[in-house]
Order: sequence, then structure tokens, then C-alpha cells
Amino acid sequence: MGSLVEIEKPHAIFIPFPAQGHINPMMKLAKLLHLKGFHISFVNTHFNHKRLLRSGGPSTLDGLPDFRFYSIPDGLPPSDADSTQSIPVLCESLPKHSLEPFCELITRLNGASDVPPVSCIVSDGVMTFTLKAAEKFGLPEVLFWTTSACGFLAYSHCRDLVQKGYIPLKGIWVTGFILVSCSFGKSFSF
Repeated sequence: MGSLVEIEKPHAIFIPFPAQGHINPMMKLAKLLHLKGFHISFVNTHFNHKRLLRSGGPSTLDGLPDFRFYSIPDGLPPSDADSTQSIPVLCESLPKHSLEPFCELITRLNGASDVPPVSCIVSDGVMTFTLKAAEKFGLPEVLFWTTSACGFLAYSHCRDLVQKGYIPLKGIWVTGFILVSCSFGKSFSF
């Protein structure tokens, strides 16, 4: 009757889309939840994990035992560490090649004795393959949109704009400017 039960911390896995404008907001949210008592596992692609290590030195990812960094493959061949990866190519590759390693990471974390079991997944809104992992492990998931409110509003209306013929934009001519035409790559479907 006098025993105390240690309450385990909630454990959130964060997985941003591998681009700076997605990683930074996701990291800010992870830090906020960490301050509220969450154990955090922050998952990057191998490519971005190596860039992070290079930019701040090998001790960049050292520090708090309850805020850890992991990496999974993106399915792309190795590339120049100083280059930026192609967004359309990443959009095509990640859903095909990252689900299995992500599930393996969750299994490994759930079996580890030095971390609490995974409680939830916080995924970038475009990393939808993580929904399959959440379903497989029976975990709640939040899709976090890292864009501004204005950007999210525009994205949420894309289907309507396509149906009304407003996009893809037709070539337009403005005196003094070059002809501009816009199109969506095959990675976008409305």
C-alpha cells in the first residue's frame, strides 16, 4: 500500500519532411513538448542527419537523455553533402522506402529498456506513410503542417482551384517580364 508507481513519460516520435522549412518548425514543437515532460525521438533522413552533425560537430546531437536523434534512409542514392536534395524526387521516394525502416525503429524503441514505449507519432503533414506505421502499432498520430496558416489555406483549396481551371496556371505575359508558365509535378495529385 505504501509503494509508489513511477509514471512513465509519454514518448513522441517526430518525423519531419527532410527540408529546412519543415525540420525547424517540427524541432520547435518537439522542444516545447520536451519542456512539458515528453521523451522525444526526433527522426531525420540519413542525409539530413549527417548534415546536422557536420554543421555543429559530432557533439551536436549529444545532451539530454530524453531527447534523442535517429535517422532512417530516404531511398535515394548518396549525394553531395552540400547539395540540396530534389523535393519532387524525395516526395516520390520517401513513401516507397521509408515505411519499413520507420517501423523497425518503432519496434526497436519499444523494445529498449532505456526509453519509455512510444506513445504517439507527430509527423509532417506530407509524410503520410507514417499513418500506416501508426495503424500497425496502434498509436495515435498527429499530422503537423509546418507551413504558415496562409500556405495551409492555399494548399487546402488546390483541388477546387484545379477543378475550376485556375491552376495549373496558363502561360501569362506581362510587359517587361519573360513568359512564365507553371505546372505541378506528378507528385501532386488533386
